[in-house]
This record gives sequence, structure tokens and C-alpha cells, in this order.
Amino acid sequence: MGKEFVELFEKWAETYDNSVTGHDLEYKDVFLHYEQLLQEVADRSFGHVLEFGPGTGNLTAKLLKNGLQVTAAEPSSSMREIAINKLGDQADIIDGDFFNYPLHRPIDTIVSTYAFHHLTDEEKAAAIANYGNILAIGGKIVFADTMYESVEAHKKAITDALEKGFQNLAEDLQREYYTTIPFLRGIMEQNGFEVKFERWNEFVWIMEGVKK
Repeated sequence: MGKEFVELFEKWAETYDNSVTGHDLEYKDVFLHYEQLLQEVADRSFGHVLEFGPGTGNLTAKLLKNGLQVTAAEPSSSMREIAINKLGDQADIIDGDFFNYPLHRPIDTIVSTYAFHHLTDEEKAAAIANYGNILAIGGKIVFADTMYESVEAHKKAITDALEKGFQNLAEDLQREYYTTIPFLRGIMEQNGFEVKFERWNEFVWIMEGVKK
């Protein structure tokens, strides 16, 4: 359930905000248009928002600025501490993950950025099935993450990273559970969502699903 990556984020927490602002050359293109992307996810959200993997609270802050109520589940204690220091008691930021979270109904929107790839495809399917049961008709899932149009496109991204000398990025693309848009479309539609995908940069797409 992505718990194997918690130690990574414990170590990354202190420098995470520096990475997402483009100071890490290897990941610059991954985080291209980062602030605008987070704002887009916030603008597509409504009502009571359940956020997975808030990290240091960057998306959470934009959701709150939009006047939304936010409950956020973050497994990294170091990330949670930074987010709470940033936001105080404006949001309910708790120890949790994609499968362990407080269910304060109603939940209107479920959001996540740069985190869903920590789940295997099997876990992604189980998670989406859970969310399909939580959300009422008209409820939304808005996830922004690295995903690929095909398995071949994923393999090419790894090759391109290696050719650029981006060894850490290449290892990341092989180690974590990046998936394909056809797979995500299938599990979303199977669970009653009308779904669309919008490419945001070379790596990241926004997946927006509305419960039918």
C-alpha cells in the first residue's frame, strides 16, 4: 500500500519543496508547471475534500484558499509535521494512506498529486473500488500523477532518462508503480466513473472522474 516508500519521504521531507520548484535538474520536467497544476486540481474540486499524500501541504493550501474543507491522509510523519506547521489547524492532516483514512461523510471530492504511483496496479484497482463506494453521484476523483499512454511509452521514458544521465530518475521510473492511461480508464469506468485525462507536462497527467 505504498508503505515501502515512507522512509524515502521521511528523508525527502526537508528538501521536498526545493525539489518541486525546479531546483533538482533530474526532476525539473516532472514538476514543470507545478504550482499551476496544483491550482488546477484545487479548482476542479468542491465541497469536502479527502486528500491522499498531501506531503508538505502545498495542494492542501490551495484547496483551503478556495474555501474547501480538507481532510488529508499522509503516512510520513516528517511530511505531516511540515504541513501542519504551514497550515496550523485549517485542515485535518492525519496519519493515513490510500486505504487507511477517516471517513467523515459526505466526501465530495477525492484528490491526490504525485502519489497514486506508490500503489501497485492491483492496489490502485482496489482503492478506486473503495472510492466508488464512498462518493455519491456527481462526486469526483481528481488525481494528478505520472502515467503513460502505453507500456512502450513508459519504457521509452526510462531510456530517455538514462540517455540524459538522469540515473536517479531512471531508477525511480523502474522502482515505483507507474501505470498506463488505458488501465486507469478501465478501472475508473468499471467503478461507475466518467473519466477524462489531460496531459500537463512530459510526465504528469490529470485524471478527473465524475461518479455517474
